Amino acid sequence: MPNFKKLFYSISVLAALLGFAQSSVAADNAAGDLRIFSTPNSDKSAIAARIEKQLEADGFVISANSEMTGPFKLQFKQSDFEIFHLLTVFHEELSEKLVKKIPSAGIFVPMGVGIYQANGEKELHVSTLTAKAQSKILGLKEVDPILAEIEKKMIASLKKAMPDAKVLIDSDNPLPAEGSLVSMYKAEVDPDDWEDTRDELMMVIEDGFKPMGFVMSNFTEYNYLLTKEETVESPFDFYNTYSICKLKVIYNVAKSRPQAAAFAPCTMILYKEKGSDKIVMGFPSVYNWMSSAHVIDENAKKELMKAQKDFENILKNATE
Repeated sequence: MPNFKKLFYSISVLAALLGFAQSSVAADNAAGDLRIFSTPNSDKSAIAARIEKQLEADGFVISANSEMTGPFKLQFKQSDFEIFHLLTVFHEELSEKLVKKIPSAGIFVPMGVGIYQANGEKELHVSTLTAKAQSKILGLKEVDPILAEIEKKMIASLKKAMPDAKVLIDSDNPLPAEGSLVSMYKAEVDPDDWEDTRDELMMVIEDGFKPMGFVMSNFTEYNYLLTKEETVESPFDFYNTYSICKLKVIYNVAKSRPQAAAFAPCTMILYKEKGSDKIVMGFPSVYNWMSSAHVIDENAKKELMKAQKDFENILKNATE
């Protein structure tokens, strides 16, 4: 006689595995720009710290881990969230290859990881950009294989930190973008005499942040990493990245679309390639938030557009 109990168990396990595989394939093939991990967290455990530790163990550098509920309550006297973290990270080895291949890809060095759990909710969520979305933002016709490899490592690391998580693509149809996905500016310089111009640009830009309500959560002198602490050559004379956020923007957008936290803080790049007569500056525009995260709330859009114009004005003033 066959062992029906064992047979039933085997079929159940196989069905579960097939179901997981199908959901994973569906998630990977969906057209949306944001990947959402959702995991049970009724006891409000320290998952954010576990995620940070796991990412570091898997080759990622944590640029900043900004806890937002405190600032929300301080400035706005309340928070819709029990947990809200903005994590900025980059993969040390692969990001180097990426930026050397596509200099403007530094807008994802670091990239954002949103971690949030609303008041009264029993699940915690983690939001990240897909490699497909990052490639689109960079203006690439196909998914860059380095971005795909970074994404693969990010997914694996987050699954280790949250083994019970469900993984889904947030939206099948990003909204049409209302403007350019990346805002880029250039300043002409003498290829052999650029230091003073760089220093002046940095001073004007950094002085412009605070009056406009921007906060710099992190600054990375990325060329120092590319040169292995100035022991090898780099294709850049300098390469700096700034992680910039505006509390009013994050607070208002999060009320309706907290998954947009994958875009916050945004990374501004400032670099010069060796031999070039131009210093390049740029940042991913707020049109990404509205398109990829389906931000349609009028108040949230108003704050986003104000931030876009303010940031553009800072860079315009620096380059004029």
